[in-house]
Amino acid sequence: MTPDRNLYSQLPAIDKLLRDASFSDLLRNFGHMQVVSTLREMLETAREYIRTQQQLPTWNGNWAAQAQVQLESHQRSALQPVFNLTGTVLHTNLGRALQAEAAIEAVTNAMRFPVTLEYDLHGAERGHRDKALAGLLCELTGAEDACIVNNNAAAVLLMLAACASGEEVVVSRGELVEIGGAFRIPDVMRQAGCKLVEVGTTNRTHLKDYRQAAGENTALLMKVHTSNYQVAGFTKAVTEAELVELGNELNIPVVTDLGSGSLVDLTQWGLPEEPMPQQLIAAGVSLVSFSGDKLLGGPQAGIIVGKKDLIARIQSHPLKRALRADKMTLAALEATLRLYQHPETLVERLPTLRLLTRDANEITELAQRLLPEFQSQYGEQFTVCVEPCLSQIGSGSLPVDRLPSSALTFSPKDGRGSTLGALTQSLRELPKPIIGRISDGRLWLDLRCLEDETGFMENLKP
Repeated sequence: MTPDRNLYSQLPAIDKLLRDASFSDLLRNFGHMQVVSTLREMLETAREYIRTQQQLPTWNGNWAAQAQVQLESHQRSALQPVFNLTGTVLHTNLGRALQAEAAIEAVTNAMRFPVTLEYDLHGAERGHRDKALAGLLCELTGAEDACIVNNNAAAVLLMLAACASGEEVVVSRGELVEIGGAFRIPDVMRQAGCKLVEVGTTNRTHLKDYRQAAGENTALLMKVHTSNYQVAGFTKAVTEAELVELGNELNIPVVTDLGSGSLVDLTQWGLPEEPMPQQLIAAGVSLVSFSGDKLLGGPQAGIIVGKKDLIARIQSHPLKRALRADKMTLAALEATLRLYQHPETLVERLPTLRLLTRDANEITELAQRLLPEFQSQYGEQFTVCVEPCLSQIGSGSLPVDRLPSSALTFSPKDGRGSTLGALTQSLRELPKPIIGRISDGRLWLDLRCLEDETGFMENLKP
């Protein structure tokens, strides 16, 4: 069927639209180039609609309003704030650790003003960007020196490339892990130019295995914290202290990829025990690497602490410049580390620790307050209840441990998965999307990470 030519003639010209008063604000807010580009897209869409539907699009009488919708959609940030109600506190896909207010303020200042990133005020000469943080990390961990790069994967790569390129690194088979993003220890070894020497078995490795494998070409004895999985039952692993004793005997440094890297004893808040960098440094480990945006609660960063001579080798390696952290990361990391100097207020000031230690009864009370509103808004299609649930820490930290929490659950009355899918889609389309999880035929909104109750309820209003 041939479209009525009269329909095409009713489409306005771009120059006429631009002269219309309704476009004044759009031109001022978005600029001439973006408005014109959007109008061209709209005209193409309108012509296609006429061709296929033999009628004008519904917005033909209000081009300014439709243009504003499209312009605002194009301007929306790719990094959109959401409510994380997945039950995973350190959610990799949602940005891991929330930053402390002190870190946010520090980053703002680093962005707004020139800063002494690589400038020594005392000597009026070029300085080293890691120096200030190295002193702070040494104070907190007992290490001799420290190095900061852009994430822990980079830290492991740099540590191996600087200290063992062309030589052997001995690792237990049970520690040859793969973490998110297909980051595999054997692959990193190859990229760093090292030769991996596997010892022991998946579930049992003895000190004698390391001794037998070590030779004249062995550069490092390495431990990898299996943070994202656990082997249980008939198992045996060599501790860092035992490996250090062997390393001292053979004059071979011991290094550890710790992964999550908590700087405080989590058991004081009833959380599961996690090894700390300062414990390994005290045990004599030569280098320890860990993340900034996991249990530490700071920005994405890879941190290496340890012996001064080995850190010097790492700092002088060509990869260091490619992997170094920028001023915003360093500013946020410094502000976060300084919170650890005042442990009495750490739970209140560090969001990660605050969320992990949140009282389960408090979360249940929050769920009960929210329940009537959700039943009123969604009760026609769903049975909405408060259910106990278990949150997880996330990002490979303490993978089998769970935290008691409460959730709002939505069970579709018609039993259809499509009804549940439509609900999750509608929640993702809110001004500030709500991200939950689907399990057992229900949507679960775990409230452990919900602190802005007022903003959350305002977000639901039409």
